[in-house]
Amino acid sequence: MNRSLSVFVLLASLASGSFLMAATEEVDYMAILMDGKKIGHAVHTRRVEASRVTTIEQMNLLIGRGPAAIQFTGTETSVENTSGKPVAFEIVQSISGMEQKRKGTINSGKVRMTIQNGPSTEQKVFSYPRGALMAEGLRLLQMKMGLEPGLKYETLMFRPDMDQALPAQVEVGSKTRVDLFGRMLELSEVKVSMYVSGQSITVTSYVDDSMKAHKSIVPMMGMQLELIACDKEFAMSQDSVVDFLDKLSVVSPSAISQTDLAGPITYELTATTDNPLILPSTNSQTVKEIAPGRFQLTIQPVKPQEGIKYPYDGTDAEIKKFTDPAEYLQSKDAKILDLVKYAVTSTDDAAKAVFQIENFVKGYITKKDLSVGYASAAEVAQTRQGDCSEHAILAAAMCRAAGIPARVVCGVVYVEALGDKKNVFGGHMWAEAYIGDKWIPLDPTRAPNGFSAGHIALACGNGEPIDFFSMVNTLGCFKIDKVILPSQASKPAAGQLQSGVK
Repeated sequence: MNRSLSVFVLLASLASGSFLMAATEEVDYMAILMDGKKIGHAVHTRRVEASRVTTIEQMNLLIGRGPAAIQFTGTETSVENTSGKPVAFEIVQSISGMEQKRKGTINSGKVRMTIQNGPSTEQKVFSYPRGALMAEGLRLLQMKMGLEPGLKYETLMFRPDMDQALPAQVEVGSKTRVDLFGRMLELSEVKVSMYVSGQSITVTSYVDDSMKAHKSIVPMMGMQLELIACDKEFAMSQDSVVDFLDKLSVVSPSAISQTDLAGPITYELTATTDNPLILPSTNSQTVKEIAPGRFQLTIQPVKPQEGIKYPYDGTDAEIKKFTDPAEYLQSKDAKILDLVKYAVTSTDDAAKAVFQIENFVKGYITKKDLSVGYASAAEVAQTRQGDCSEHAILAAAMCRAAGIPARVVCGVVYVEALGDKKNVFGGHMWAEAYIGDKWIPLDPTRAPNGFSAGHIALACGNGEPIDFFSMVNTLGCFKIDKVILPSQASKPAAGQLQSGVK
């Protein structure tokens, strides 16, 4: 499931370079660890030339996904004047060779940005968030505020990869001895809590008196990511592969038969972290909090109303926006428009059209593997390669191209086996199309009629990383205590078996 991977990468970027910066022109190296294993490295460079300060954050990660290993490389560059005023930026990210680039300038309060995502290019112009800081501005603020224990203050951090500023709260703790691969330093603890899509993410860093971070820790998806200062030789040494999919799978307390997957199925969940568990309600999923940190979910696949024509001609602005092209759902792409013509035949019925698209996507993507890292719909249309993420992205884009509102859903799905585990819920992605007054689920990887009551939704959106940021505190952060199957729910209790019989 690639969108959970993209959120992971985004978090790593936040931890490595978006707040605590080295106040030196030297190049600094950090090893990136997950669950104690080195999975990559980060390189921080700060360069002063005349009136400009250039800050460069480079990152390299190796993330296991079942039998495949995903290689991520990224370079984030910010250019500011010596007083911290933003001038320009560039972000280049590559996952398994698929590259995305964001490059922009900031002038007169406006951001002018070019986004290259595979074969497509997009231009954006929007207002720069007032008061938001980038790398050098943040460093200057930190130097001004100091490291007095108990100090608290707030700021805004501009993230070009999100097109917005993130509110952040800084809290300075006391000094403590920190182990850096056997090298002990007395460092100040600084916690930075960032707020994205209603979720709070706290990065804990340990800094010296010049505000240089020697260690940063960020909890994510039930795991812990660490960035630890080290020499160049160790930073660049061989990485280990940690199975990302295995870490995020959730064990089912009971097996679920194909008959029971028709639904409804009720699940009782318990949060396994202190962060609030936020679960979406959809037309197929109802959510009820039964106690603090405990939830009851009922999944019943909803069926579409027949006879609804497309394209969508409703007046609901919130629904209508799901027909628009998006950064990863390029529904105006010529290739995608052509695919819709092949997929949807002899019908003006929206329900028939979306299921034709579901079936078409399953057959169209011919190379089904986990090696694709972060593909947009336009890329999938060209390569015909990918896993559940690429199936969902292409299906949603094709629905939008046909004028049918569609979105992408990220969550977990029941499988009888995942690696050496039996009866588990693994990370998954599917699509939903809006027909009549309901969101109808589509799962092209399991077509026809691929969606079942074994799908638990965790987030919905346009397939962009920020849409799924809420999964930071959901995916890998709960356990399933109980599964109530249709076959069980229909059985009378043991004491009632002979009720009324003498």
